[in-house]
Amino acid sequence: MAKARQDSSSSEVAQRRLQMADIARLAGVSTATVSRALNNSPLVNAETRGRILELAASLKYSINIGAQNLRLKQNRSISVLIPFDRKSHQSLTDPFLLAMLGSLADALTEQGFDMLFSRIPVDELGAAAAATFDSGRVVGVILVGQWGRHEELNELAARKVPIVVWGAQLPRQLYCCIGSDNAGGGLLATEHLIAQGRRRIAFLGDIDLPEPAQRYRGHCEALARHGIAVEPRLQVSTSFLPRGGREAVETLHARGIDCDAVFACSDLLAMTAIDSLRAHGRRVPDDVAVVGYDDIPQAAWFHPRLSTVRQPIGEAGRAMVAALMTLIEGGAAPSVQLATELVVRASAGEPSASHP
Repeated sequence: MAKARQDSSSSEVAQRRLQMADIARLAGVSTATVSRALNNSPLVNAETRGRILELAASLKYSINIGAQNLRLKQNRSISVLIPFDRKSHQSLTDPFLLAMLGSLADALTEQGFDMLFSRIPVDELGAAAAATFDSGRVVGVILVGQWGRHEELNELAARKVPIVVWGAQLPRQLYCCIGSDNAGGGLLATEHLIAQGRRRIAFLGDIDLPEPAQRYRGHCEALARHGIAVEPRLQVSTSFLPRGGREAVETLHARGIDCDAVFACSDLLAMTAIDSLRAHGRRVPDDVAVVGYDDIPQAAWFHPRLSTVRQPIGEAGRAMVAALMTLIEGGAAPSVQLATELVVRASAGEPSASHP
């Protein structure tokens, strides 16, 4: 048995040497330079190091410096990445993102780890996640949001990069994903609005993204349960930016849509939608009932106080860190779907007597 392990280890070392030689040849540098770059040596300039890391990722080369450093107690840093779209550039001041960062920071501190935080463009998501680990700067990666990079994340998992993603569970998912029950949350929100007598319910959210798409699926399921036809013109794809709610309401107005309720995929979207509805003379909740998503702290103080679907952000941070610790130690970490909860407040409470 010991000889088999030794043979396996020798084979892995030989394979890594071959891959390192391939990288050196393609990069036009020596294998020593490749080794220094992969170990984040200051002797290699940033441009060369970046080129080498890209080649290493393309060849699915994994030096596993992170796991080695952890075993030697030399590195207790975790990379936390929040992607952004270059076009919209969602601000880090978004209350949901800040709450998630706080939850992760608390959970990592409890485990004795430091957090290395970065914002990265969506189109660099895979390369950036791999680079921080391959360089040995961190021993694991937590990514807040999948965007449309499902296959890239699968490739990282196949390379055994310890990565945990906050997002939606998807078919053929190789990476560990922690997220809320998006479809269930969408169902809860729309069922509540229907129970309030609402029938023309607008949906605000970009259904090209995994999480809003699942919330929309739950929304449509609730409509179907009550025999209400899905009206495509009531669905407005809009960004998570604060202006998204206003732009969505303006789109509905331009379409000539008269809705009696709004389900928004975030609390910020819901709040800015309410402001825009008021500007058009619509009363909330009398004329239009509104439900958001997330239950950020501001939801309880907004006027009217916002009904919303609560995501368990504190539990989410602990679950992601626990899963990552398991992966770092070489174990298997299954994906987890956290329960959502409907929080009913004034923006979608009992309808007034004037509402039909």
